[in-house]
Amino acid sequence: MKRRQFLAGLAPALVGLGQASRPNILFLFTDDQRYDLMSCAGHPILRTPNIDRIASQGTRFENNFCSTAICCTSRATVLTGLHEKSHRISDFKTPLSPALEALSYPVLLRQAGYRTGFVGKYGVGGDEAPQHLFDKTYGPPGVEAPGQSRKFGQHAIDFLDTAKAGESFYLSLHFRAPHARDPDPQQYLYDPEEAELFRGQTMPISEKAKDRRYFERLPASVKESESYVRWKKRFTNPEHYQESVRSYFRLIAGVDAVVGQVLAKLEAKGLASNTVVVFSSDNGYFLAERGLADKWYAYEESIRTPLLIADGRVPASLRGQRRTEMTLNLDLSPTFLSVAGVTVPAAVQGRNLLPLVRGEKPAWRREWFYSHLFPGFPPKVTIPKSEGLRTERWKYIRWIEEKPAREEVYDLRQDPGELKEVDSARVRTQLAKRWQVWREALEAWTPATRWQDPKPVEVRS
Repeated sequence: MKRRQFLAGLAPALVGLGQASRPNILFLFTDDQRYDLMSCAGHPILRTPNIDRIASQGTRFENNFCSTAICCTSRATVLTGLHEKSHRISDFKTPLSPALEALSYPVLLRQAGYRTGFVGKYGVGGDEAPQHLFDKTYGPPGVEAPGQSRKFGQHAIDFLDTAKAGESFYLSLHFRAPHARDPDPQQYLYDPEEAELFRGQTMPISEKAKDRRYFERLPASVKESESYVRWKKRFTNPEHYQESVRSYFRLIAGVDAVVGQVLAKLEAKGLASNTVVVFSSDNGYFLAERGLADKWYAYEESIRTPLLIADGRVPASLRGQRRTEMTLNLDLSPTFLSVAGVTVPAAVQGRNLLPLVRGEKPAWRREWFYSHLFPGFPPKVTIPKSEGLRTERWKYIRWIEEKPAREEVYDLRQDPGELKEVDSARVRTQLAKRWQVWREALEAWTPATRWQDPKPVEVRS
């Protein structure tokens, strides 16, 4: 699809609230793609022209995060708008309870008359989406495989081909890419179409990946964890690093190609101007920073994710805007419901992003709670549990299984790369108190709760 065709499709401000058909929603979701791995985010090598088009026609949220950096928990959070400590899904086997399903946006959209579809990796209680939650589902095979992104894309196109005039739809296209195939020696099984991409190019490498001092500072439990096991599979020497990152980038390029195909179908069907397009990922990703692989921990590489929202109803002057507020995967559920004009349940902990998309300046969160409570698969797969707090300035990480608990504090204003821990008992004590306040509030949550974030308190240095 040519750029001008896509822009023309999204640009007209023809979709008003009085139009017969409520806006459609297309949710494009990757697996293990951190915030800076798009050309619209300034990446020096990786080109994502189709994803970039969403940003150019909408809003790019520069400080978007997941509240838990693992697929099963993050996806449960996306579905419900709840923190891990409230929905309590911390493993791959636990599905949404009936009470949580009743709060989830797929159920509420369907009840409101939306035709709903799900393609790809579901990831909550199993890889395949429960058929009773959606009108149409296509679940993936049990492993990552070359060509899978394009298969998912074709199923999404098939769903769009069945769209009827006057019928609003919601469609999730949840890629497995760029997730690694962990048991495979190759790790990143990119599509054949991308095989020649980046060949001979030198991939950038962070100082935190080259300097082993950052690894040595980690708790012993992290240095002995699955993060290091997977680092050895992907990044053991410069040549190994280069080929792994090239292959990982090829997977993202494959996603971008499919995004272009799906957007072209929206245009061809005349649906683009009445479809809100959202692009995001379930968690971030370590590319050997701190001597780690994958995600899980509360460092920025692991928790910051892309978020783009293109809504054709906003004026042209707001297209291509960037917002710096701290947004979360919690916010997707209330945003989808708000697009559809559905009342957001009072128990939901996320926030509607549409005021930000419309260029407004609402009061916004200044801090949020992080947790990662995945039990692992002892003794082979160990991932230390952690919790913490991120504010506009401070990062507090608490390794809750250490005895006594080990804490890390970073001043993100002075040290955005989290290179040097803050040695201030006063700051540490204040952040620990805020962490405890959040923890208690989230653990006390029930589906009958009328949620409000704990009132923020300024942390003084």
